[in-house]
Amino acid sequence: MAKNATIVGSGPNGLAAAVALARAGYAVRVLEASATAGGGVRTAELTLPGFRHDVGSAVQPAALSSPFFRAFRLRNRIDWVTPEVSYAQPLENGRAAIAWRDIDRTADGLGRDARAWLAVLRPLSSHLDAVVDFTGSQLLRMPRHPLTTLRFGLRVLQLGTVLGRRTFATEEANALLTGVLAHANTPLPSIGAAASGLFLAAHAHAGDGWAYPRGGAQRIGDALIADLRAHGGEVVTDHHVRSLDGFDWGDAAAGDVLLLDTSPRLLLTHPGLPASYARAIRRYRYGAAAAKVDFALDGPIPWENADVARSPTVHLGGARGEVEHGENAVGRGVVTGRPYVLAVQPSVLDTTRAPSGKGVLWAYIHVPAGSPLDPTELVTRQVERFAPGFRDRILASHAMTAAERVAFNPSDIGGDIFGGAFSLVQAIRRPVVSATPWRTPMPGIYLASASTPPGPGVTGMPGWYAARQALDDVGAGRLEPADLFGA
Repeated sequence: MAKNATIVGSGPNGLAAAVALARAGYAVRVLEASATAGGGVRTAELTLPGFRHDVGSAVQPAALSSPFFRAFRLRNRIDWVTPEVSYAQPLENGRAAIAWRDIDRTADGLGRDARAWLAVLRPLSSHLDAVVDFTGSQLLRMPRHPLTTLRFGLRVLQLGTVLGRRTFATEEANALLTGVLAHANTPLPSIGAAASGLFLAAHAHAGDGWAYPRGGAQRIGDALIADLRAHGGEVVTDHHVRSLDGFDWGDAAAGDVLLLDTSPRLLLTHPGLPASYARAIRRYRYGAAAAKVDFALDGPIPWENADVARSPTVHLGGARGEVEHGENAVGRGVVTGRPYVLAVQPSVLDTTRAPSGKGVLWAYIHVPAGSPLDPTELVTRQVERFAPGFRDRILASHAMTAAERVAFNPSDIGGDIFGGAFSLVQAIRRPVVSATPWRTPMPGIYLASASTPPGPGVTGMPGWYAARQALDDVGAGRLEPADLFGA
């Protein structure tokens, strides 16, 4: 009889774990609290019929570089949009800083900062697999590519402190860097933001750049679910696991396993949790939140700068000082009148996302944890600032505050979409300091969420590592993704 594997949570990590265990011969059941599966990779008509909005993640540059998704052949299972521009940052007076997928073209647009941009990013983008290998697991191990690891670490130290202000001289280069560092939703400058930003910026100039699935992020979840079902697994929706006390997930002594693509706090409901581990889980910190708004638009956004109109991903916030001021204010519990906005306009390259001639915009701002602030007006003003006439293009909008996000997804503690604050300490303690952080003290129970290494991002790697740990613990050996999917 096959061993049973129960997965709580159907985000990309939970589904990656489910696929791995199903292919390893387990009878797999995935339990999802929501009415639809996919977690952070769902797409829905949030505003008007025919307008398809990503509920969570909108652009997935790390998906195509993920070792798990490479083995899974995600590139071949769904159609990907590969933008010529990875991201853009509008500036005043119609100017903009543009991160082209071609790093030399990017440098050419940065004037006297061209050589500095190439010096910082070319050694990382040209060795992206080594960067992914180092950052794509827990850090308590010897890196397999020491030279690239050293280069990455030195640049993180350089750009994660005030000394990094000397790296670039132009407003364009500083804005282009700060816009990507601000993804981390943590104070600027900081080591955590520098590590996250350099990882993303390296992807911007390598391979497929900041690619995303044609038709929406749901395509990723659908591909994983199809493979799971093809190997006998099932997904049960509308099943909210609120407590592990008395929860029947099988018999650990018989080899059954339970994997949690949830906040580690769900473990606190287990009556057998050791006190020391419980204290570590309670010490684990969550960060600021995201407040999101989606727009249905009567046509493309009228950006002042034509190149911004070519970029699916747009960072709104102006120059470096303004972005840093806004992000650091959030850390103090305040949202400024001109917040940093992370915006994605997928319909500029994907006509399946809206009726002919129409468009969609996905955007969020960072807010204090649990904030009830509706971001719609603040986002509208920031877009209008660089695209006069945007307000007139809005047909409908749909907002989700940080407070509402907690109810929508209990794993997003306080509205934190990253599974925990992104800092140097929590890169090592995620959620505990351990060479095997996916394993819990309870036999057969594993953590498989972004609260474990390598952290946030649509990579499937936390789920894969949890599944691999479970298989290793029953004597399957130290597997690689290719062992389940073939070379």
